[in-house]
Amino acid sequence: MKGRFISIEGGEGAGKSTVIKLVREWLHERGYQVDLTREPGGTPMAEEIRQVMLAPRDETVDNLTELLLVFAARRQHVMARVLPKLQQGEWVVSDRFLDSSYVYQGLGRGIDTRTIDMLASLTVGDTLPDLTLLLDVPVDIGMERVRSRGAKDRLDGEALHFHEQVRRGFLQRAEQDPSRISVIDASGTLESVLEQVRVTLEQRLFSGDQ
Repeated sequence: MKGRFISIEGGEGAGKSTVIKLVREWLHERGYQVDLTREPGGTPMAEEIRQVMLAPRDETVDNLTELLLVFAARRQHVMARVLPKLQQGEWVVSDRFLDSSYVYQGLGRGIDTRTIDMLASLTVGDTLPDLTLLLDVPVDIGMERVRSRGAKDRLDGEALHFHEQVRRGFLQRAEQDPSRISVIDASGTLESVLEQVRVTLEQRLFSGDQ
């Protein structure tokens, strides 16, 4: 039986790492093998591309260059890891996937949606998550969390307006595809966030199991 694919999305400081661990534990309890991965990254080559893309630098990074790097890493990730794992019956849980490109490079960088559509079709085809958990948190709370953890990458250091655009973009994606994307209020306590995630997993993935 083919595995299922879950992505975790959200702005900076939304708590994706913690939620991903919970999802893995919850699925393990149900007897599933789970592969945790991330984007950009997930394979040795894709991780090298990630380092190039996110490293702070004095040189201005062209917006289209950034987008092409993301999709190069994604293609390698999908072909070398995501699809093989799914075909082996494992569940794949990814920290970010295609939605992030539409939000960060699309709305955030102003790249035309048609360009992203073309690259998505070329690189991942019809590979989409069965479920996307969107961790939504106000930008001021998210950025305070980022500051408290210290180290920042190039995207963490973007202006507040950029992060506001990112949040708005994710919520727009959720409105456009509610059957796949479930919004989780990530502004409260860890316990409240994890409970929302548990309920969503039950309803979206296992409500028909008896």
